[in-house]
Amino acid sequence: MNKSVTIMPCLDMQNGRVVKGVHFVDIKDAGDPVQCAQAYCRAGADELALLDITATVEGRATMLDVVRRVAEVTTVPFTVGGGISDVASAEAVLSAGADKISTSSAAFRKPEIIQQMVKKFGPDKVTVAIDVDQNPALPSGYEVYIDGGRTATGFDAVEWAKKVDGYGVGVILPTSKAGDGAKTGYDLPVIRAMAQVVSAAVVASGGAGNLEHFYEAVQAGASVLLAASVFHFRMIEIPELKKYLRSKGVQVK
Repeated sequence: MNKSVTIMPCLDMQNGRVVKGVHFVDIKDAGDPVQCAQAYCRAGADELALLDITATVEGRATMLDVVRRVAEVTTVPFTVGGGISDVASAEAVLSAGADKISTSSAAFRKPEIIQQMVKKFGPDKVTVAIDVDQNPALPSGYEVYIDGGRTATGFDAVEWAKKVDGYGVGVILPTSKAGDGAKTGYDLPVIRAMAQVVSAAVVASGGAGNLEHFYEAVQAGASVLLAASVFHFRMIEIPELKKYLRSKGVQVK
């Protein structure tokens, strides 16, 4: 294990508050985004993700005031996603203080915007998020979902990851609908399948419930470990996670 990994708490946002659901529904309040971001920076997070989970479905842009307020207090790079549908909306989010942007539904509907964003901002600034669910009828067994996991596309998730990688993005973030918030472990087959065919960094997202789950994700090929519930509700502390990973021979910051 000579690969270095980063720990990335994820702040799912709804109506300006941090929330956390299970399988993308049953949403619970988890606090103020600025306070959460500050606490995570103090606790040793390497990066943060801020996802406006209902922006796309509600057909609106990301809440820039929240991005600005979070930017003022964060000491680590942070990625913002949700409602970023073109170069202009990405630019607005980066101008508000985000270090990177993440796009998902819009990127699937109009793949050319991925190329436009990579060209304009550089590959390191662009993450493509892919919500997936199991579908045995597809070659990889996984299907791409859009609109916050609400709409099935019929498209193979690993094929889409390969296509996205071809556009030169820096990070691909698959989230398993089955794993989301369930704390039963990351969806390792999808991480493994994507990590084997892309050169972008692959994020493990959806399902972390204990320390072992993070290590399993690293073994499957993830280089960024994203989690929400276990951090928000203090089931796992970041220093404890880093110490555990180091004990397994994983390089962490």
